[in-house]
Amino acid sequence: AATMSQGSGDLLLLLAALLWAPGPSPTLSIHVYTQREVYGTVGSHVTLSCSFWSTEWISDDISITWHFQAEGSRDSTSIFHYAKGQPYIDDVGTFKERMEWVGNPYRKDGSIVIHNLDYTDNGTFTCDVKNPPDIVGKSSQVTLYVFEKVPTRYGVVLGSIIGGALLLVAVVVAIVYILRSCWLRRQATLQRRLSAMEKGKLQRSAKDASKRSRQAPVLYAMLDHSRSTKAASEKKAKGAPGESRKDKK
Repeated sequence: AATMSQGSGDLLLLLAALLWAPGPSPTLSIHVYTQREVYGTVGSHVTLSCSFWSTEWISDDISITWHFQAEGSRDSTSIFHYAKGQPYIDDVGTFKERMEWVGNPYRKDGSIVIHNLDYTDNGTFTCDVKNPPDIVGKSSQVTLYVFEKVPTRYGVVLGSIIGGALLLVAVVVAIVYILRSCWLRRQATLQRRLSAMEKGKLQRSAKDASKRSRQAPVLYAMLDHSRSTKAASEKKAKGAPGESRKDKK
C-alpha cells in the first residue's frame, strides 16, 4: 500500500511539472511599411522612408537592412545595415558616399536618403527590420524612378488639377458675388418703393387734414347762419299779432 501511495505521489508531481513547465514562447510578427513608388530627377536627392510596428520594446539587438535590386536585374545586394546602435553604409558599391542614414529605431524609423541620383538608381529597394524576439515579418518594397526632369504627364495632370480647382473656386465666388449684388439691388429698389409709398401716404393724409380744417369753419358758419335765420323768423312770427292790435286801435 505504501509503495502504491508513493507511486501515485510521483505521478502527480510529474504531471504538475509537465503542466507548469515553461514552453517555447510564440514567435511574434513585425510589420514594415514603405511607399510603393518614389520619383526623383537626375542630380537631386530622395528619401526612402521606412517605418515599422512591433509589439515589443525596441531592443538593443534591433537590426535594419536595406537591399537594392536594379531595374532589369534578378540580383539583390545589401546596401545598408544597422545593428548594435551603429549604421553601416555600403562603401564599395554604386551608392558609395551617396547614402545618408536619417532614421531612428527608437522612433520606429529606418529611413535613408540617396543623394546625387542617377539613372542607374532605378530599381526596387527593400527595407527589412528585426526586433528580437519580434523577428518574423514581411519586408516592404519601394520602387524608385529617376528622370531627367519631372515627366510631362505628371506635371500636366497636377497643373490640370490645380487649374480646375482654382477655376471652380473663381466660378463659385463670381456666382456668389452676382447673387449678392442682385439681392442688394432688389432690396434697395423695394426700400425706395416703400419710402415713396410712405411719403405719398403722408402727403395724402396732410392734404386731407388741410381740407378738413378748411371745411370746418364754413360748416360752422353755415350752421350759425341757419340758426340766426331761424331765430329771426320765429321772433318775427311772435311779434306780428301785437303790431296788428296797435293798428286796430
